[in-house]
Amino acid sequence: MTTIAYKDGVIAYDSRMTSGPQILTDEYDKHTEYKGVHFFVAGECEHKEILFEHFINKAHGDKPPFDLKLIAFAWDGKDLWQCGFTEAFFAYRVDYGHDAAGSGDNFAIAAMDMGATAEEAVRMAAKRDTGTGGTIRTFTLE
Repeated sequence: MTTIAYKDGVIAYDSRMTSGPQILTDEYDKHTEYKGVHFFVAGECEHKEILFEHFINKAHGDKPPFDLKLIAFAWDGKDLWQCGFTEAFFAYRVDYGHDAAGSGDNFAIAAMDMGATAEEAVRMAAKRDTGTGGTIRTFTLE
């Protein structure tokens, strides 16, 4: 999957792409700008446009066309959101100090609780989570 972390106006994310137990690449960029919104995606990235359209259209509660495991942070230039699919589409504004998503989210949140930056938190998650690795990138919210 991946680890995406947010703290103090910075989003950090790794570049590992996996399929089951196999690492496909450590150079996948999980940041996509779509219709003016910056998305940072964890999960089944080949279907990310479905998530993007649900977010843009504010389709809260809508079910995806198939079982979809996808979560993202979305920066619309004003607010930071966490959105994705559990059984249905959800989106909520991130109104607190730090948050994380993806397979290494618990490691990253614990690291940030202990004072780590978002980038340091993703690096720490990569030490324990097999779905997290490769290049760690950052994006500063403006």
